[in-house]
Amino acid sequence: MATPESSLQRKTYTVEEAARVLGISRNSAYEAVRLGQVPHLKIGRRIIIPRAALERMLELQPGDVTA
Repeated sequence: MATPESSLQRKTYTVEEAARVLGISRNSAYEAVRLGQVPHLKIGRRIIIPRAALERMLELQPGDVTA
C-alpha cells in the first residue's frame, strides 16, 4: 500500500535528509543552516529545507560559490 508521502513528491527535506543529499554530516548541515549557507524555513521549532531551493543551490557553477 502506498503511503501519502510516497505517492506525492515531497516539497521539503528535513535537515537530516538534506545532509544526506549534500553528502555532509548532520552536524555540518545544522551548522550550514545556522550560518545561512543552506536555504531553509523555520516553522515553530522545526527547520525544513525546500527541495526546489536546495536543487537551485546545487546547480551553481564552481566559480559561483564564495567562501
